[in-house]
Amino acid sequence: MKKNIDFTGKRKMFVIISTILIVVAAVSILTKGFNFGVDFAGGTDIIFSSKEDITVSQIREKLTAVDESFEMARISKMDDIQADDEVKSSFSVIVQEFFKGEQKDKLIENLSELKVQSFNTVSGYAANELKEKSIWIAIIALSIILIYITVRFKFSFGIGAIVALAHDAVITLGLYSLFSIPFDVSVIAAILTLLGYSLNDTIVVYDRIRENMKRFRKDGVELTINNSINQVLGRTINTSLTTFVVVFTMLLFGGSGLQPFAFGMSVGVVVGTYSSIFIASPILIGMLKKRR
Repeated sequence: MKKNIDFTGKRKMFVIISTILIVVAAVSILTKGFNFGVDFAGGTDIIFSSKEDITVSQIREKLTAVDESFEMARISKMDDIQADDEVKSSFSVIVQEFFKGEQKDKLIENLSELKVQSFNTVSGYAANELKEKSIWIAIIALSIILIYITVRFKFSFGIGAIVALAHDAVITLGLYSLFSIPFDVSVIAAILTLLGYSLNDTIVVYDRIRENMKRFRKDGVELTINNSINQVLGRTINTSLTTFVVVFTMLLFGGSGLQPFAFGMSVGVVVGTYSSIFIASPILIGMLKKRR
């Protein structure tokens, strides 16, 4: 006989945990902000390679000698951009200065011992435009989700799903801010992907709740929702675990280029699974009780 875990009976405890996480995330976002990449902050993103095995401080000195703006640049050593056997070290350098044609040529000319692997510049106007578009994409996606859930289930289910998705997004974004993970376009892709993943989990639970509400009309709302969660718990955990193993492996071994995306997905799978079980479904209890 399978053990029936009391999820709905402990819903207040889970709401308190989520509230604490959301508050911490919000405080970090409002006070610390994000470690925006060139995509959103504007500036220049350069990848240098060297035939010598040098450190971050050494390459900073070389760059600052050519242009003082590199003194405040974000420099990180990379292990995944080795073009040939002669390359001993590679570096990602992000600076807020917008280098134009002449500045770029001067920089390359004065750093003959360093090879430029890539050179990407984004103006402040383009960065702001990209920010606005990203915000609108998120708003449109959430609106479509609310309409879809309302049509497929009921409006109360749609509210539950939106609350859970907002919960996932805020906590994940808060962790980006808290740990200063680079925030670029790939992060937006990660957030939208994890929202879709979380929604899929939530719909599986909602489907079972709807079926059980029709089959067991005499059971109370709390009992029906709790039984539904227990019935799909094994499937949810197995799916989430296999997905987490893949994205966490990407985070560990994918290199700095994949880190922002893999971090969001790794955190998102955990938070999304948690919200599907402990937030999206128990939040329905009050609304469904009123309808009954």
